[in-house]
Amino acid sequence: MEASFFSGHDALLCDLDGVVYAGAGAIAGAVETLHELTERGVPVAFVTNNASRSPQSVAEHLAELGITATAEQIFGAAAAGVRLLQGMELPPGSAVLVIGSDYLRGLVSEAGFRVVSRADEQPAAVIQGFDPSVGWADLAQAAYAIQAGAVWVATNTDLTIPRAEGIAPGNGSLVQAVSQATGVIPPAAGKPQPLLFQWAAEQLGAQRPLVVGDRLDTDILGGNRAGFTTALVLTGVDSRESAAAVPQDQRPQVIVQSLDELLGERS
Repeated sequence: MEASFFSGHDALLCDLDGVVYAGAGAIAGAVETLHELTERGVPVAFVTNNASRSPQSVAEHLAELGITATAEQIFGAAAAGVRLLQGMELPPGSAVLVIGSDYLRGLVSEAGFRVVSRADEQPAAVIQGFDPSVGWADLAQAAYAIQAGAVWVATNTDLTIPRAEGIAPGNGSLVQAVSQATGVIPPAAGKPQPLLFQWAAEQLGAQRPLVVGDRLDTDILGGNRAGFTTALVLTGVDSRESAAAVPQDQRPQVIVQSLDELLGERS
């Protein structure tokens, strides 16, 4: 008999920032809940728009918090962004200006593109992902390249990111800055597009997964678009009040105070 939880769901597709951890520390109840679900045999995947770290790095962070996970359980926006870039029909070996982490640069290089760091290197494309080191000079180079005709994709468009100290600007805020300078709006690869959720469910062999996240405009909207049950957890960005005010396609089927409520039955 397949393991199930929370009224018959056969897998958990879980966001990370604002759900499992905020900054470096775990959110109360998250470690214990994930441990219990693993003990029950419930498959778990982590679906994240954070494009700054590799799946292995994320798995190591989870291990430091006491959560057993492998890199294969991490589904991130960086890899999805590179797949989106590959769909742009660029000539092999094209120069790509990467705004973001070393991990994102590595993925772009592995995909057969030539990674550059300046607009005067005449990149054919720009890919923009989050990294705490991204600054004005990086955004300016992206704007110059886009104005010169480079195609532009974003790994994700989260406006904010939960940190231990509070809510900080996310990749979407930085993307908006470049958009204001160029008049261009890029396609985005991560949530709320359904691809990451569908990919994770397929890899887990799940038919009825539960999507859990703290953001209505990415986690919940993306899960709804994928056709899965969605649950908003109130440990991150959004609240019951904001959930009541958004369009229907961003509303969750379930609202829980914290992850440990998933160990009971849906009311």
